[in-house]
Amino acid sequence: MNFPRLLIVAGVAYAAIACGPAPERGEMRIPGETRAYRISVEPSPPHAAEPARFRVVVQDRSTGQPIQHGEGRVFATSIDGASTDDGLARGEEVGTYYARLYFVISGDWAMALQFRADSTERLERVDWMQTVLPEREPGR
Repeated sequence: MNFPRLLIVAGVAYAAIACGPAPERGEMRIPGETRAYRISVEPSPPHAAEPARFRVVVQDRSTGQPIQHGEGRVFATSIDGASTDDGLARGEEVGTYYARLYFVISGDWAMALQFRADSTERLERVDWMQTVLPEREPGR
């Protein structure tokens, strides 16, 4: 790809991101093939040996409409081969889903989300990296 074309592609991508609603603090925007995902975790960043609650907001990329009755899961694997996963549960907010993961060790984890609007669709997958901090000292 030549440099001017690369600038155009980068400009279009930036405009698409900038035109959407502002992300909340600590929220990641991850575009999928047909959906747009906004993912956040509490606490941010998560700590080993305690539950982390992931919030996933899902919208149709072409219309911006929230996906209300979808299904999916969040899962992760550490460099040491540890893994964790949880199915998405619908939240009270339209187009919002929640999952709770438990990271047994600290470090960088390869994360993934699989989602579909209903059981007739194929699962769409997006990936990201998540840093997990060491276990907190008792009483902190």
